[in-house]
Parts: sequence; C-alpha cells; structure tokens
Amino acid sequence: MRIGVPREIKVLENRVGLVPGSVRELVANGHEVLVEHNAGQGIGMDDAAYERAGARVLASAAEVFAAAEMIVKVKEPQAAERRMLRPGQVLFTYLHLAPDPEQAADLVAGGAVCIAYETVTSPQGGLPLLAPMSEVAGRMAVQAGAYYLEKPHGGLGVLLGGVPGVDPAKVVVLGGGVVGTHAIDIALGMGADVWVLDRSVDVLRRLWTQFGRPLNTVFSTRDAIERHVAAADLVIGGVLIPGAAAPRLVSRELVSRMKPGSVVVDVAIDQGGCFETSRPTTHADPVYVVDGVTHYCVANMPGGVPRTSTFALNNATLPFVLALAGKGWKRALADDSHLREGLNVAFGKVTCAPVAQALGYAHVPAASLLA
Repeated sequence: MRIGVPREIKVLENRVGLVPGSVRELVANGHEVLVEHNAGQGIGMDDAAYERAGARVLASAAEVFAAAEMIVKVKEPQAAERRMLRPGQVLFTYLHLAPDPEQAADLVAGGAVCIAYETVTSPQGGLPLLAPMSEVAGRMAVQAGAYYLEKPHGGLGVLLGGVPGVDPAKVVVLGGGVVGTHAIDIALGMGADVWVLDRSVDVLRRLWTQFGRPLNTVFSTRDAIERHVAAADLVIGGVLIPGAAAPRLVSRELVSRMKPGSVVVDVAIDQGGCFETSRPTTHADPVYVVDGVTHYCVANMPGGVPRTSTFALNNATLPFVLALAGKGWKRALADDSHLREGLNVAFGKVTCAPVAQALGYAHVPAASLLA
C-alpha cells in the first residue's frame, strides 16, 4: 500500500503521523511511504531521517494526498485537507466528530473511509489509541494549571504544593479515567490537596488502591460537583464518553461561584468540553477569563510536547497501520472487531453510533459496509 504522511497544519501542531522508525517497519513490510517536506520538523526529524528510513519525500500536501491510498495523520483534517480527500481513500487519524458538525459534513460528502483513533477499542474495553495522548494531556493539565495559578499569569498566586505552615492548592479532578489518573499522579507529586470525582465506585476503588490515603475520592453527584468545584483552586475536566460529546458537568452559574483567580483546564474540549463556559483555544492563545476564572481549553494539548507525544502515539498506532496496509481496510476491519469500532464515516455513511446520534445522521453499522 502507498501510505501518505502530510505535515500537520492545525495551529502550532508539531506532531507527525509516523516517525522514521515506523516508516522503516512499513517499508520492510513491502509498503511505500510518502512524507511531505518538513513533516517531521516539529519533532526534530528532518527529511533526511525519513529518506534513510525508506520514505519518499514530496514537496507538498497536495502531492501526498493525490498519490496515497491511506493518509496517516494526528489531528482531524482541516478544511483544506478535507477537500483533498477522495472517495475510497483511507484516513487514519483523530477525528472527534461529535462536537464538529462541519468536519463531519465534509467527510460524509467526500466519501473517504475515515477511521478515528479515539474510538478504536481494546479487548479490555479501553481506548488504546486515545490512551497515550490522554496520559500526556493529564500530566500537562497540572503543569498548565500550576502556571496559570501564578499571579503574573492572572491566577490566585497559589503554589500548588504549598510550603510548611501554608495550605497547598485544592485540585479537583473530574473523571478518574486515563486523563484523571495521570493528572492525579502529577498533582499529588507536586504536593497538592487532590480530590477526584467519578460515578464509578470501581474506578474510585482502583484510584484509592493506586494512590492511597493522600488522594480524596468522592462519588460524583450534582451536589458533590457543586461543593468541590466552588472550593477548588484548580479544576481539571477529564470526562469521556467514547465517540460522543462530553457531558457538561459544570454550569456557567457554578463557574461564577468559583474563586476569582482560580483555573479550569478542560481536557475534554476535543469532545466539546465538560464546562458550560468552555470553548476551544490554541497553543498560540491558550486562555481566556470568564467571571474571574481562567479557562485553559487547548484542543491539542499534547501538541505542546510533540516529540514525546508523537513517539508515544506511534507505539500504539503502528500495529494498526501495519494491519490496514497489509490486509486492506475491509479485511483488517473484518478481522479485528476492535479496529472496526474505529470506523466513523465511510462512503458517505456514518458508522459510529454516538457520532450519528450527536449530529443527527442515520447510523449504518460498520459490519454492513464490510459484507
């Protein structure tokens, strides 16, 4: 198969779909890899590194899209990229369609076979291609929150871990999944007073076992969210419903009752955000203020540490890229029900039920397209 890797064009997105090591694996398996000029520059990999791995470097994204049978990216295709997709071409990347009707409409109209990293599942019920970036984002969320709590950056002027004789900051984590677990790890390591809210007692029990008594675990109810968010210095939103829009757990009215100078970091913003006051921001302009509360809602947080993120993502995606390239998308999806869960749009049909429900499309099961 001929696989294309364009340079990412989302604002300050420096990750890349394949690293040279992954290219070498694909070439060794008989595939051809086409990489856009300077696609790996943001992770410190120049064109020569890709050529040594066996890739052919092309001058433009248009050439890559025109020649490739499958496009491997990181972020959702931007409008200019969507116009370059063609019917039947395979797109393998993050999509996050539920809160993005414009992108969904373009992909439906274009007829490409669109497989989303974020809805591929694992035998254990996890999301193996979302997990690496959730790990990164959870850790970054605490760093960002600590930065914006500093007075010169608009915050309360609170040190996350405090000092002897002075209370640490109260950090509230909404959701105990991958994002929440890694945010908790960093926040506890920095000495914060950490509270996690989740609707699963099993999740709370796992976190209690993992982190011990320093972590405060709370079953999530409306009352618990109101009490703890209002008292927090930093709130991290890490809730996720696979493929669907994130639930709005924190109302605008509740944000208005938070401490002036407190910070919210909405890691769920890729799926629409879990704060009513959230809207996507970029690394170029990451924050805004509502009712005295700083909102950090960067929609591609791991893009801020692109080298770490790209290698972590490739560790997870490469086996699936090899399967799609080696078998073709139909056979690969037929053979692997977990990869099949990643199919969101194909030949103008929406095959992911949560996306169809969120955006008002008829749902066509992926299996029916494979018959």
